[in-house]
Parts: sequence; C-alpha cells; structure tokens
Amino acid sequence: MNQISVQELAQRLSSGDVSIQLVDVREPQELELASIEGFVNLPLSQFAEWGDRVPTLFNPQAETLVLCHHGIRSAQMCQWLIAQGFTNVQNISGGIDAYSVLVDHSIPQY
Repeated sequence: MNQISVQELAQRLSSGDVSIQLVDVREPQELELASIEGFVNLPLSQFAEWGDRVPTLFNPQAETLVLCHHGIRSAQMCQWLIAQGFTNVQNISGGIDAYSVLVDHSIPQY
C-alpha cells in the first residue's frame, strides 16, 4: 500500500490541487477535537451507512488520500478502496497526530 507523509500532504493541500480526494475515517467526536479542512468524513464505525455509496461519492481513478488518528484505520480503508477498484490510494502515514506535531501545531493532539 502506498503511503504519503504528513509533510507531503501539507504540500499537496497548499498547492490547491482540487483533483485529489480526501477521506477522513475518524469518528465525529474525533473531528470535533481536531480536523483538517477539505476532508470528507466516512467514520469506519458507520461503514454500513456509507459503504455502498462510495462509488458515487468518489472517482475510483482519482488520487485518494486517507486519514485517521495514527494511520491504522486509514490503512484498513485504503485496502478496502483498492479492493473496490480504486487505483490511486495513499495512506497518510502517522495520521492527524503526526500532522499536528510535524506540520500544524494549531491542530490539537488527543
């Protein structure tokens, strides 16, 4: 599975590239604590509610970056997306925790 560092994510976000798809698989209460603008929230615990809609929500050929707290749940989502036919999926290594430490200190750690 492909990985992208939080520093690379920051560069991509600052470039204004609108072609990338951003998915955050954390829970809503986690988003209240810390979030990055532009991500679509698909909590893994609510998979039954959104799983069948993913092909209509996202382009399987577009670059898709997946975020969670540390990178474990996002890796699971990446594997699932690849199994669904997504061709350009990247796990954000270290998750939002690493992003808050290495890129944007204004994002709270939890």
